[in-house]
Amino acid sequence: MSRETKTIYNGVALPMTEMSIVKDLEGLLQDNGYLDEGESIPVVSKDKIESHESKIGFYAENNFVVALAVRYCELTSLPESLDQLTHLQQLDLTGNQLSSLPESLRDLLHLKKLYLDENQITSLPESLGNLLRLEEIQLDKNQLASLPESIGQLTNLKILNAYGNRLVSVPASLSQLIRLTEVSLGRNQLKSLPESFWQLTNLQLLNVGENQLSSLPESIENLTHLHTLDVGHNELTSLPESLGNLRNLTFFLYLSNNHLTSLPESLEKLIHLRYLNITDNSLSSLPENIGNLTSLQELRVYTNELTALPESLGNLIHLQELHVMNNKLVSLPTSLGNLTCLKELHVMNNSLMALPESLGSLTHLTHLDLRNNRLMALPESLGNMMRLTHLDLRGNKLVSLPACIGDLANLEKLDLRWNKLSSVPEWLQRLEQRGCTVFK
Repeated sequence: MSRETKTIYNGVALPMTEMSIVKDLEGLLQDNGYLDEGESIPVVSKDKIESHESKIGFYAENNFVVALAVRYCELTSLPESLDQLTHLQQLDLTGNQLSSLPESLRDLLHLKKLYLDENQITSLPESLGNLLRLEEIQLDKNQLASLPESIGQLTNLKILNAYGNRLVSVPASLSQLIRLTEVSLGRNQLKSLPESFWQLTNLQLLNVGENQLSSLPESIENLTHLHTLDVGHNELTSLPESLGNLRNLTFFLYLSNNHLTSLPESLEKLIHLRYLNITDNSLSSLPENIGNLTSLQELRVYTNELTALPESLGNLIHLQELHVMNNKLVSLPTSLGNLTCLKELHVMNNSLMALPESLGSLTHLTHLDLRNNRLMALPESLGNMMRLTHLDLRGNKLVSLPACIGDLANLEKLDLRWNKLSSVPEWLQRLEQRGCTVFK
């Protein structure tokens, strides 16, 4: 490029055409009060742009703008001349007030990353399909009712996030995006997904939670690379047996807030799963084979209709948190004492009348919440929980307490309210004197 066609902007030599669009944006930002009069758009490092640290800034390579960020600046429109940034690879317009995108966007043929979260966009132009190099598009928290059919042309796309919109359907052409590894369509109004959607076999993360899905197909088993699946907050009454074939599910499986009355037997195959959330369903029991999920570190099954927990729960030797509150439990399995890695046990709002002596084996426990049960006594073995910091015994029928509680050296909070204690033990004062908060 000849010297005559360049001009200096904030220390960077740019072609006149690119200088023009940068100056147009500068004017908009000055009008909105996000740049002072006479202030220019800062030149920032590639790292700052890619990590979204820069609210306003651009990065140039070889005298061309390749990345531009204008975040949270109340922009309601973009200059039509945006297409002059012909080498642009990343465009971050997060948190503005855009309701549409200019047609000229179609000419940004080098664009790889497009960030449009938290705007007011109601539709995307069909010309979006021209951006054949696009690898990532972020559309969370807009007002989209649909995605253009042409999105199926973006065959390099790896990440598609459209959480928190108004989508009632997604185009079948999505199935052509075989490089997709991450899709988030949560908090929309989807009642179903195209059958072809389940051909996206490279997906690693799928979030379709907070929709209106009433079923999942057996073909979900095609998504063999999934490590995270969120189908919580839908209208599911059952789960496909093929769910157990997703052997790479390792990070999270969210099934909460549906209408599930049972779990598929095949769930036992998810032996690498670390986090399982089945809260707020209608489960009356857990399958005995749940004990095969030996990699679980956190299990949440609160707000169901469980009357008992299987003895096999004691096989989950890596479990660190167990949340079973708001059920109908009358007892806890003796095998619970095998969970020696457990740090938090939450059993509030059940109907427990006694605790197994084996509970004292939980020597790593820091939080024990037993409030609102029917406990009349506590096991002496509680004194072995020397790491316990929080013990909540509110709303039971305790008439006395084991003296060993007074020896729990790390206890920070003990709540005894709404019990039937016949007298206040002298060791309570000792706990208070060393700094433990006691509610009685």
